[in-house]
Amino acid sequence: MDKSWMHSDRRSKAYEFGVEAFLNFAVENLLSTTHIRCPCVKCVNLKLFGVGIIRDHVYFNGIDQSYKNWTFHGEPWEATTNASRNVEEDDGHSRYSFVSEEIDMDDNDFGDFGSDPYEFANVIGDGDQLVYPGCRKYTKLSALVKLYNLKVKHGMSDVCFTELLILQGDLLPEGNTIPTSMYEAKKTLCALGLSYEKMHACPNDCILYRKEYEDSTNCPTCGISRWKEGKDSILKEGVPAKVVWYFPPIPRFKRMFQSHETAKSLTWHAARKSIDGQMSHPADSPSWKLLDDKWPEFGNEPRNLRLALSSDGFNPHSSLSSRYSCWPVILVTYNLPPWLCMKRKFMMLTLLISGPKQPGNDIDVYLEPLIDDLKSLWVGIRGVYDAHNGEYFTLRAALMWTINDFPAYENLSGCVVKGYKACPICGDDTPSHRLKNGHKICYIGHRKWLPINHPYRRQRAAFNGKPEYGIPPEPLTGEEVLHMVENGDRVCWKKKTIFFDLEYWKYLPVWHALDVMHIEKNVCDSIIGTLLEIPGKNKDGIAARLDLLNMGVKTDLQPEYRERRTRLPPGPWNLSRAEKREVCNSFYAMKVPEGYSSNIKNLVSLQDSRLLGLKSHDCHTLMQQLLPVAIRSVLEKPARYAITRLCFFFNAICAKTVDVSKLDKLEEDVVVTLCLLEKYFTPSFFDIMVHLVVHLVREVRLCGPVYFRWMYPFERYMKVLKGYVQNRTRPEGCIAERYIAEEAVEFCTQHLSDVSTVGVPSSQKMGVSKPLSGCTNTEEVLPYIEQHMIHIKTAYPKFRKRTKWLQDKHNSTFIQ
Repeated sequence: MDKSWMHSDRRSKAYEFGVEAFLNFAVENLLSTTHIRCPCVKCVNLKLFGVGIIRDHVYFNGIDQSYKNWTFHGEPWEATTNASRNVEEDDGHSRYSFVSEEIDMDDNDFGDFGSDPYEFANVIGDGDQLVYPGCRKYTKLSALVKLYNLKVKHGMSDVCFTELLILQGDLLPEGNTIPTSMYEAKKTLCALGLSYEKMHACPNDCILYRKEYEDSTNCPTCGISRWKEGKDSILKEGVPAKVVWYFPPIPRFKRMFQSHETAKSLTWHAARKSIDGQMSHPADSPSWKLLDDKWPEFGNEPRNLRLALSSDGFNPHSSLSSRYSCWPVILVTYNLPPWLCMKRKFMMLTLLISGPKQPGNDIDVYLEPLIDDLKSLWVGIRGVYDAHNGEYFTLRAALMWTINDFPAYENLSGCVVKGYKACPICGDDTPSHRLKNGHKICYIGHRKWLPINHPYRRQRAAFNGKPEYGIPPEPLTGEEVLHMVENGDRVCWKKKTIFFDLEYWKYLPVWHALDVMHIEKNVCDSIIGTLLEIPGKNKDGIAARLDLLNMGVKTDLQPEYRERRTRLPPGPWNLSRAEKREVCNSFYAMKVPEGYSSNIKNLVSLQDSRLLGLKSHDCHTLMQQLLPVAIRSVLEKPARYAITRLCFFFNAICAKTVDVSKLDKLEEDVVVTLCLLEKYFTPSFFDIMVHLVVHLVREVRLCGPVYFRWMYPFERYMKVLKGYVQNRTRPEGCIAERYIAEEAVEFCTQHLSDVSTVGVPSSQKMGVSKPLSGCTNTEEVLPYIEQHMIHIKTAYPKFRKRTKWLQDKHNSTFIQ
């Protein structure tokens, strides 16, 4: 047929005659139903409509000009020799076509299933059976994806989902294609997902049985068997003693670029308008710009990925008495906008290390396959298709830092985090002191971070009995650390971490980020425990007072011995019984907005005057806003002033946007705050977590806002992974299977217009789907304000008179 009309003006007679000829041809070749695929640029043969609707779509939207072979409408398929596959997209929908031009790429560029967009089109075609004969809206695949999407979204169990499928099959007419079991549904969806690799490992964490050890049956290091030992002490050949699940990141990065919207979001950092002196994203940080400046060929391509890695252990069983520890390793992509990059959808599970014990310092053994892929990504992966720009390109990626709590920091970095040199930033110059009676090491001496002429440097009795003339230690560079560990200087370093195998790692200013979430929680626990004298968390006591006596400082706080008991004079932090009750009553009466935090009332024990069961986010809200309110009228001014300053510091450092010009002042203020705490609290209060506060501003200056580098999103994701476990004897297998099934659902939802994604929660702010933080000018903000006004007028009639005033205030000052 003559198809030249497809390129004609839609207002011309040629286009009109061509559309009618096409529709007649399609109707003549119609086999089973009265509905045919719509070839307009928005539907791209993925939706079924009647002839009238298709005619309107083709006139209003235009026909897909790349649809040259009408295979979906009765025309026989014509094979093209050495044809390469090409995907074009418009308005977020995929179009699959053949072009005869050669593409220069390797034969194995599409070796992994899901990397080839045409292969996904074939799977979509196989699932294009109608749910039942005569159905106008849903195909088997789209219905199954929506049902499974609801299952994942609301935590539906497998049994419940199976019963729902059976009920759906009974409600629909005979001949429907709805699966009748969870097994059949998972089988269909897993065909769309990417695969994973199961690698055998030595139970003593010596090696992975890969590369030269692939055929070995015993560990060459410890000699233990590769196979599991049964209850009768007989080896079960073929059953591995330990397994690691590896989810290759390269095909998953390729798939990210196949989505039009995701591919566009991955270059958001290059297209946005940054404000001088403000950091709202890691793209504004010196660490990001160092990669651009040192490797211009890497920085000139905005599609090259910047990654962060997080690893932590969790107990996959419901029983708290179980000591089983499973370790996932997760990658996040910083190229995405702030409202996407830390969301569940874009957290990429790459490794799953099975228990029952944690890998510890041997975690480098399990990271080997991931490091090999990161090396390949640094060199470049050819033949990655960009759906947004409609072209193939070479993808590169760099790992910027890792995100962990402090014990995992030690495992991944190889740095000592206990003892006299526990600070990974200060190293050999860590200001530490061993307490004779407390039998632990405290970290005091923050006066060395003060200006050289500050009066606190000359004060003795209020601090450690000595003047301070030292200077703050200079953090080591990566090249210096690498030289130390290679030459056997293991004073502060246990090992040479495997991350130094990456070519660029030693040049980065920050390799392992300090986790503000756990630092804030530990500091809050110490303050609350000391103020309310909670056993196990109280930093005061007879031993702490005797240490003051040994140091010869704060003589007014030293213990007094009277007859058969010892009296501790009240310190600036001590509260009377009535004051403790007043603090607890203050917390008990606090009311916060829905979704702001947990119910503070449930954490208060009025009988014991304590706060119990504080989680990380509870400590976050306490330190940010609630604690200064609770202590404002009960605590003595010196200690209250120091604690309030510390709370204000955490509030400032956790801001979504950082003003670079204020960082120097913020750093000076936190040093003075720590010195005030040293002045009024006992040395036992200053554990390593309190000391690490002094380095937080440095990392903000180098890496950007804190919320891109704390553990909150990863801890929430651990709960999601824990919810995947249905078979308690095979927790890692459950997690692996559920993860790839959800991964398939996530990818399919990108091709369905009316399905909300699982990994990116919808906004709770009255239907606003995009946060105002992503808006860059007044014109973008006004529609959201107007949308808020509609809800205000509907829900609150008394605000109707205020609406006109709000509309008159649509200016930049009001929006700010």
